Amino acid sequence: MSLVPYGLARRIFFSMDPEVAHELTMASLARVQGTPLQLAYSVTTVDDPIELAGLKFPNRVGLAAGLDKNAKCIDGLAAMGFGFVEVGTVTPKAQPGNPKPRMFRLPKANALINRLGFNNEGLDAFVANVQRSALRRQKQPGMLLGLNIGKNAATPIENATDDYLLCLDGVYPHADYVTVNISSPNTKNLRALQSDEALDALLGAIATRREALQKQHGKRIPIFVKIAPDLDEAQVGVIAATLLRHGMDGVVATNTTLSRDAVKGMPHAEEAGGLSGAPVREASNRVIAQLRAALGPQFPIIGVGGIMSAEDAVEKVRAGADVVQMYTGLIYKGPQLVKDSALAIKALGKNARYPS
Repeated sequence: MSLVPYGLARRIFFSMDPEVAHELTMASLARVQGTPLQLAYSVTTVDDPIELAGLKFPNRVGLAAGLDKNAKCIDGLAAMGFGFVEVGTVTPKAQPGNPKPRMFRLPKANALINRLGFNNEGLDAFVANVQRSALRRQKQPGMLLGLNIGKNAATPIENATDDYLLCLDGVYPHADYVTVNISSPNTKNLRALQSDEALDALLGAIATRREALQKQHGKRIPIFVKIAPDLDEAQVGVIAATLLRHGMDGVVATNTTLSRDAVKGMPHAEEAGGLSGAPVREASNRVIAQLRAALGPQFPIIGVGGIMSAEDAVEKVRAGADVVQMYTGLIYKGPQLVKDSALAIKALGKNARYPS
């Protein structure tokens, strides 16, 4: 049980610049993980296992990619009660991301805007950090680890596949699953990879490389694809068909939104970047429901976007998600949101999902 009231910690962190607060939080987690000080924020993990994509998830609440871009805090994040944690996005080469300031809070909307731009220390450092985590060194079953991959900003979009394959080669031996991020709005032209021909080519190349890696390493690692909320039903249908055609194992729905309809007039509302938190909830749920209708009842969907309460997590499952992820909600509400959401989903029962 957490020893520090999150409301107090939040007041301190929200008095700082958002990115400074983020960096301080991650540095603190990295220092105290695996020590008795971890009890200050630890939350009991809810036992609610589910089989998905050939994996056993300890419960149905995970952490979305973006919080721990360099995989330095895997063990500290595991102590917050998550059933699975996704780290990254990693790119082949280190890159600084976009110019600062590039993170903004919209407290009235329980939202964030970021235009970080895949800032990270590169693939080699990322993999080394994953290998150093107790989760990997102990090789014990438990919380699952997803590794999220992307392309460098300097790589032309027509060569994006090369970057994804380099990252896939690097992370494959260390991942429980891999997420292909083609939906960040903060890397120029990246979302163009969601279009019909580009997605078909990318996923075809990834599927072929995965077959070779499976033979090389003697294990098949599930691959998920992360998509945007700013898609219409026809676009979702094309993506669903492409996922099935290339044997992808699941989809993460969704990333941040470019829409500002829900935050008009608020300070920072017009900043460039992806909007996350409560304002993206409805769009995310719409895409989840459309994916479920297009993909059928068995295809794994990770629902993410706007979970600020246990009720929001349940809503994601009812929309069609098998499991859920959070990020902005964790910042606004603290680790107790993880446990509350996991308990609420568990109360639904194993077969509770979207209305048939």
